[in-house]
Amino acid sequence: MTDKTSMYQKLFVLEMANNHQGDIAHGKQVIQQMKQVCDGFPFQFAFKLQYRNLKTFIHPDYRDRQDIKYVKRFRDTELDETQLLELKQAIDDAGFISMCTPFDEDSVNWIEQHGFDILKIASCSLTDWPLLERIAQSSLPLVMSTAGATMEEIENVVQFFLHRHKQLAVMHCVGEYPTPRQNLQLGQIALLKQRFPEVAVGYSTHEDPNETEAVKMAVAMGAQLFEKHVGVGELNAYSANPEQVRQWLLSAQEAYAMLGLEGERVAVTETELNTLNSLRRAVFAKKDLAAGKALQTEDFYLAIPSQPGQLLANDLSKYKQFELKTAVKANEPLLLEKLEITDTRDMVSASLSKVCALLRGAGIAIADGVNCQLSHHYGIEKFEETGATIIDVVNREYCKKILVLLPGQNHPVHAHHKKEETFNVLAGEMQLQLGDELKTIKAGEMVTVERGVKHAFSSETGAIFEELSTTHFTDDSYYDDKTINQNSRRKTNLIFRADWLTTEWA
Repeated sequence: MTDKTSMYQKLFVLEMANNHQGDIAHGKQVIQQMKQVCDGFPFQFAFKLQYRNLKTFIHPDYRDRQDIKYVKRFRDTELDETQLLELKQAIDDAGFISMCTPFDEDSVNWIEQHGFDILKIASCSLTDWPLLERIAQSSLPLVMSTAGATMEEIENVVQFFLHRHKQLAVMHCVGEYPTPRQNLQLGQIALLKQRFPEVAVGYSTHEDPNETEAVKMAVAMGAQLFEKHVGVGELNAYSANPEQVRQWLLSAQEAYAMLGLEGERVAVTETELNTLNSLRRAVFAKKDLAAGKALQTEDFYLAIPSQPGQLLANDLSKYKQFELKTAVKANEPLLLEKLEITDTRDMVSASLSKVCALLRGAGIAIADGVNCQLSHHYGIEKFEETGATIIDVVNREYCKKILVLLPGQNHPVHAHHKKEETFNVLAGEMQLQLGDELKTIKAGEMVTVERGVKHAFSSETGAIFEELSTTHFTDDSYYDDKTINQNSRRKTNLIFRADWLTTEWA
């Protein structure tokens, strides 16, 4: 999380709006009761007021009208600047972060003069550009609600403030009072997070004050800050009393507990591990095995139940090699303490890095997702001495492979009974032993190897060549050294990724 968004993390905003009822004593009572509710919760809390200069905000011809809903409400609950400042002081005394919404330019002046911590832009003012221009002159962090706004309007306002280097949070909000469950549109939180990764995203709620599930979903969606209208006594249909606020906070706290650790993988518990291991197949000796035996697929079988400390099927990665320290009888469990384990992943990665460097240097592209083998006849630890990288391009009635030899690497003597092949060198040069003849083949040269002809190849400088052949069969390579054919782990099979050619390997 960036410094610009961390100040909004787990920030719960309590909006009093006009619920002070135009009475300073009642407003202070709301602040004090909400303070008591918030104590003990592991969140940041802000208390928010709304400022309007009604002398300019309401047209003079309408100031005394009782038949216009908001004119009547605002006039009935009107406080002067001195009274507003008194409420601001009560917010500070209670230890809340102070927050305020201005609805006109004079109110922005008051907010700055009164020393508020955060300025909030109401949904109805989101595209009030004269007001936004004045707000942009303020140094205060900003929060903006988005009810009724199109994505284009939201983007315009967000960019307007980001270009002016403002700290900003964007709140999903629905302008229905109260908002029924089916209209909460909580998925918009995820949309805003995706669209504006550089700002904090929150949820400003107008749902029924007894609704406690929505905040859980908002937490799960990744909202960082939350806002609710609050009050004491007789309230409107979307403002919460102290007990309803407490239930709302309890629900949020429970959601965070359920959400658990974020930003990193949670540690596996012993209970979890024991449960999973009891369901995992374990490795048992299929026959008597001698000490020093390198474990092959034909030496074991998999079954349950496992024993503590036993080798599991889940441990049998293609990158791991196992050698017995002591003899094991048929049907006995293979215990980890009786095995010498070699993890070859780093060796494979190091070799792939060199192979990809050769391909990249030669300007040769490889299709994403094709099969790739590191053929290591005497083990991966000796791959860069004896072996080759074999990339399968196509294998039908016709076959094409790309082979890569690292500098100093050789591929031992062998023959094919079913396959005829032609080598076309693309880069570097290689030495080809063809029967009793030794040839040096350079880039642009081709040699055909007929069926049954023994051959081997190597390169002092590194080489890349095509193998063009009839169909390849996996059991059609016959090595002079019989131990090679007996080694069932002489290949590491991979799926080639095209981005390997541009990867900065460790």
